[in-house]
Amino acid sequence: MVVAGRAEITSDPSSEARDQLRLRYTLGAATGDAYFNAGFSVVVQDIVLGPWLRDYVGLIKSRPLCVVALAPRPDIVAAREASRSKSAYQAGFDTIAALDHALRVETPRIGLWLDTSEQTPRETADEIVARVWDEARIA
Repeated sequence: MVVAGRAEITSDPSSEARDQLRLRYTLGAATGDAYFNAGFSVVVQDIVLGPWLRDYVGLIKSRPLCVVALAPRPDIVAAREASRSKSAYQAGFDTIAALDHALRVETPRIGLWLDTSEQTPRETADEIVARVWDEARIA
């Protein structure tokens, strides 16, 4: 959302880039909480990898709280990226393999993790709805 003065997240982010990412997560959590407090059911969607996931979850005060991680195979991410007019998921990573490593190795396994490699968006949504309350609730 930052246009002028944006610091890109890279594999070795600057302190300014980390501050901007932290602000993005803080605002996302606060926005979700505000909608929840106004009586809405809320879904906050973002790309949150590595130790940032625990930090982000800690920022969200509304309960109940569920976490769902979509984890398609790297070859599927590459194919999906190739079909897009802009890079959706690779920003900040030199390769899709590095992105996948950050997801599978550096990100804590909390909530429901789904391999969506062979699913349509509708199938993914249906699976989330079917499993979220039993498997994704963390608080």
